[in-house]
Formats: sequence, C-alpha cells, structure tokens
Amino acid sequence: MTEPTPFPTPDKRDALRAKIDAAERRNAERTLAEQAREAATAAADYTRAHPLTVIGGAVAAGLVIGLLTRPGRRAAERALHGAGDAISGAASSAKSGVKRVTSRGSSRFGTMLSEAVVGYLMTVIEEIVEGARAAQDRAEALGDAAGTQARKLSADASHAAGSAADETRALARKTADAALGVVRDFRRRTGA
Repeated sequence: MTEPTPFPTPDKRDALRAKIDAAERRNAERTLAEQAREAATAAADYTRAHPLTVIGGAVAAGLVIGLLTRPGRRAAERALHGAGDAISGAASSAKSGVKRVTSRGSSRFGTMLSEAVVGYLMTVIEEIVEGARAAQDRAEALGDAAGTQARKLSADASHAAGSAADETRALARKTADAALGVVRDFRRRTGA
C-alpha cells in the first residue's frame, strides 16, 4: 500500500494555482454592481426561504436599537406601565367576576379553587411585569454606558485631532523655516 504524500504533487499545485488565479480574475472582472446584485439576490432568496426568521430578526434589532435611545426607553416605559395597568385591571375584573359567580351558589371548594387560580395568575403577571422592568433597567444602563463610552471616544478623538493639528502646525513651521533656509543658502551661493 502506498503512503499518501503530505504535500500535493507539483502538478496538483499548479492546477490549484491555476484555479485560484482564474477565480481571482473572475472576481476582479466583476463590477461592484454585479456583486451588489448577487448579494441582493442572495438576501431575497434567504428571505423567501425563511420569512419569519427575517421578520423576527428585524423586529428584535429594531427593539434593541430603540431601547438604546432615550426616547425609545421612555416609550417602552410608558408601554410597560400601560400594559401593567391593563393587566392589573383585567385581573381585578376577573377576580370580581369570579367572586360574583361563586356568590351565586357555587360550592365553597369552587370558590377557593377559582381564587387560588386568580391569585396564581396575578403572581405570574406581576413576575412578568417585574422581569420586563428589570430588562428595561438593564437596557437603560446599557444605553447610558454606551452613551458614556461614545462621549469618551468623542473627547479622545477631539484631543487626538487637536494634537494632530498642533503637530501639523509645528511641522509646517519647521518646513517653512527649512525652505527659507534653503532659499537663503541658494541666494548666498548664487549671489542673487
């Protein structure tokens, strides 16, 4: 039995190089518009194949971006409070409805069971609302941290730009002085 060679033979290497060169030529010949059309076609094909994934991703990205902005956090807070109030009102209505139904002659066990179910549902709803509030707080903290980091980066960039401008002015002065020295030396040598 023959041992496989660890490296391709020269013929295989040459064939591989030829394929690579041909692919590079094809890529170089393609225009940016063709590449953009291919990317758009691929995106459209993926969207047709997985529409719910694309919609869900777009909604999730929009929500995350919205929650990172201050107006988005305010809108989420208003929506959360409104939803909490609506849920609380619905639960209160359900509880009073259960009491009315049970007061009409249901058994004591039925009353206790319905009150337990309503109490459990109220607890679940409160936990969901608290979880949403905690997520909102985390998103707000993340947004604030991102804002702080952006301000720091802006200040650093401003400082770097100022330093670069100062160095450029100093270099321009040195260049002007050197050029003036060359002109003076040239005049002195030529007698002009």
